[in-house]
Amino acid sequence: MISRRHPFPHWVRHFGVTDAAGSATGTIGKYLTEALLKSGKHAVTALTRAESPAKFPEGVQAATVNYNDENSLIEALKGQQFLIITMHTRAPADAQSKIIRAAAKAGVPYVMTNHYGPDSRNEQLMKDIIIGTHVAETAREAESLGLIHIDLSCGFWYEFSLVGDKDRYGFNLVDNSVTFFDDGKAQINTSTLDHCGRAVAALLSLPILPADEHDDSTTLSKYFNNTVYISSFLVSQREMYESVKRATGTSDEDWKISFESSVERYKAAVEALPKGEHSAFVRLLYTRVFFKNGDGNFEAKHGLANGTLGLPKEDFDATTKAGIDAWKSGELEPY
Repeated sequence: MISRRHPFPHWVRHFGVTDAAGSATGTIGKYLTEALLKSGKHAVTALTRAESPAKFPEGVQAATVNYNDENSLIEALKGQQFLIITMHTRAPADAQSKIIRAAAKAGVPYVMTNHYGPDSRNEQLMKDIIIGTHVAETAREAESLGLIHIDLSCGFWYEFSLVGDKDRYGFNLVDNSVTFFDDGKAQINTSTLDHCGRAVAALLSLPILPADEHDDSTTLSKYFNNTVYISSFLVSQREMYESVKRATGTSDEDWKISFESSVERYKAAVEALPKGEHSAFVRLLYTRVFFKNGDGNFEAKHGLANGTLGLPKEDFDATTKAGIDAWKSGELEPY
């Protein structure tokens, strides 16, 4: 149905992208922004702090805001049809809530919340990785304010996580060592940063609503207050390891391999976190999706929107090599 509030069944054109301790030039924001611009269908406005050193791609309009001044946020968001929130994990805890409240007052109808990761609909998983409560609260707040929200569950970012350190996918590429969780064979969904960008651009190029009651084509409304599931690869640590060896021209003899129970590793990280070990959060976050119960394989439960969005199939080995090369050159710097 075409409602009074959403009267036109064409795609979304005007976007606001936040940079609250992240940015339209940050890890995920950069790729989302570039893909939106490349489509040629979208006008992108980046909300940026006055003190931010960020430089935006040509075609992006910058709007300077103060995240502690709601009026500045409201003014920047007026006229935007869709708000994409991208924030660093170290952003203030209430930053997303401030943006959502301002968006509602500015009349923005749609928002993509700051969840680019595991299955947001898996309640136990989200509870175990701590962020679940915040994700659920954000969704409830958006809905209570009359906003329509969409989550993107893409798994962890593949190249970012691979070259990070052992707290992520278990690899240390500096000393050629890897820790396999359990036997290293649990498969998880993971996506490249480019894949996420293409997915969002394709999603937001869909018609917002069906043209009429006879139109059964996919529209953005299919994902209203729901989750879009995408994935580049369904792979295990073992498969990543073999790909890394091919990309680096190394063999088993060049690597130091260790094994650790995923359950025990997760429990140890949970216990270490309140003691001030900040890396424990990353460790518990990543380890939990590798549990043998299949929680990291969300495509088995929900399927993927890859085909619906026309996303290309990616080359696993080429992606592995590109990620390692970007890390070596300093282009990709996991925080």
